[in-house]
Amino acid sequence: MTSIDRTAYPRFGRMMSARELTETFTPTDDEASWARGRTQDEQHLLALLVWLKSYQRLGYFPKLDQVPSVAATHVRGILELPESVELEQAAERSAKRHRQFVRERLGVVYEPARVREVAEKAIRKAAQTKDNPADLINVALEELVRARCELPGYSTLDAMTATIRTEINTGLFAMVAGRVDGAARARLSRLLLVDPVSRRSEFDKLKEVAQAAWLTKFKTRLKFLRHLDAMGPTEDWLEGVPPGKVAHFAGEAKVTDVADLRKVLSEDKRLTLIISLLHTVRTSTRDEVVTMFCKRMAAIHKKGRDQLEALRGAHRAESERLLGVFGEVLSAVREAMAPPGATEQETTGQEVAEQSSEAAEQGSQASEGGQGGTAAEGGDAAGDAPAWLSQFCRHDRLMPRSLASWRSGLSPWRASSTARRRNSGGCGAGMKDILPDDQG
Repeated sequence: MTSIDRTAYPRFGRMMSARELTETFTPTDDEASWARGRTQDEQHLLALLVWLKSYQRLGYFPKLDQVPSVAATHVRGILELPESVELEQAAERSAKRHRQFVRERLGVVYEPARVREVAEKAIRKAAQTKDNPADLINVALEELVRARCELPGYSTLDAMTATIRTEINTGLFAMVAGRVDGAARARLSRLLLVDPVSRRSEFDKLKEVAQAAWLTKFKTRLKFLRHLDAMGPTEDWLEGVPPGKVAHFAGEAKVTDVADLRKVLSEDKRLTLIISLLHTVRTSTRDEVVTMFCKRMAAIHKKGRDQLEALRGAHRAESERLLGVFGEVLSAVREAMAPPGATEQETTGQEVAEQSSEAAEQGSQASEGGQGGTAAEGGDAAGDAPAWLSQFCRHDRLMPRSLASWRSGLSPWRASSTARRRNSGGCGAGMKDILPDDQG
């Protein structure tokens, strides 16, 4: 039975604040006059008004012993009844008449068949995409309130939800299991075999998460992805099953160990749970492999940028020193060649030297920037990193080749050459389909 605490089924809380008590259980003068005109004693008057205010709050008639005592005390105080008047359940005939009085005042028609029809229709529609019983019950409650129906008991809604949910899921289990051939069934069944040495099964390995983005971990995760892909086309087996259902089935399989999964009597259900978990793990593993690859490339790029800035700084300092020496040489040569007393010409020579120095410095900086860009671009065009970047990525050169091998299904060397040929010739998808454009 689904816990009522996980649903939106209305009920009284354990504690009731003074504000809630005043807003919920304070009858108006009109309501008090209406209740006095339909009861003959004070005890029935108290019970009728408590039921009226409870229905307005909950949408159904609770048992009077479930109403908080502070609520009965508050209503009794508003009506100025003596403390000797207790809130007690009236006789069945009187209680039935009191409930009818409340329905007539609130304009509610008691139709059990219609209530069940509205609830069943809402649950059946929601069960096509949802699987959590609490969510299905909440959908039914929403539709019942919208239709101004008296809410049935919680046990009634819970039993109805369980029946409809089982019926729909059984159909999905049969549909998925019917798409799996004998060879695939054998592969999936072997996942539940426990190794007597390690006391673990391949099914337990499906629940492992990715680790740090190291090169060895990347290769291990990529090998694991190839193994998952070899299990079968899970996307084809689960075609037509809503993603919410697949996620719920996968979650159920993830929290179930091998021993409990073997106890599932329905083979179709057991097979569907395994396939759903396998499909979810395949999807997440793809994301993890790409994320690990991007992290490795980002680390290489960061180290490369830092090294490039260091090289530029060293070259800039050396260029400035050489330009200073060149300027002094020009000044000395100009002074030696100028005739005596040629002040204006000397000044002009100094200006020429400064201008020459500035022009030479600008040309050196432009040449330095052009060489850096050409080196970087040349590394990309050649399919390899520049010489100064090779020290950071010498261990990671096989990562793109490994991704190409997984994507194309070819051997690593053949996959890499095929991807380069496609990218260079422009005849279809190659490495650019699975790798970022910027691999420098």
